[in-house]
Amino acid sequence: MTIKVGDKIPAATLTAATPEGPRPLSTDEIFKGKTVALFAVPGAFTPTCSAKHLPGFKDKAGDIKAKGVDTIACLSVNDAFVMKAWGENQGVGDSILMLADGNGDFTRAVGLELDGSRFGMGPRSQRYSMIVEDGVVKELNVEEGGEFKVSSADYLLAQL
Repeated sequence: MTIKVGDKIPAATLTAATPEGPRPLSTDEIFKGKTVALFAVPGAFTPTCSAKHLPGFKDKAGDIKAKGVDTIACLSVNDAFVMKAWGENQGVGDSILMLADGNGDFTRAVGLELDGSRFGMGPRSQRYSMIVEDGVVKELNVEEGGEFKVSSADYLLAQL
């Protein structure tokens, strides 16, 4: 079942890509007592994700945080080393928390898995964004049919 507005974020462990190496983070550590703008992509270094999705959040990070967001987080079903390299490649610095959902556990738990097998990618995350306040989903924007509209930084910024 897909997560919806009003639902609590499920308990899971994600991995943060840090300068010191991979660091496990519980969903409580990420979301409890905070306002988080989370966006998920099908894959690091993929065309739309690298050309539009991540750069949009990087460019709008100051505006998003000025609206009361404590953390901007990017999630992908990739490993922490890939997420770190992608963050470095995109120059996000500490403006965006790069989160790896290596086994897709969180992605399955929120019901937003995508079958990328026909592209040789296996199980991945759908493209989406959400605003989470103290662990509760306040806004959820899931893309349909490969589009890139409702999960963008500009769309989410307008919801804040």
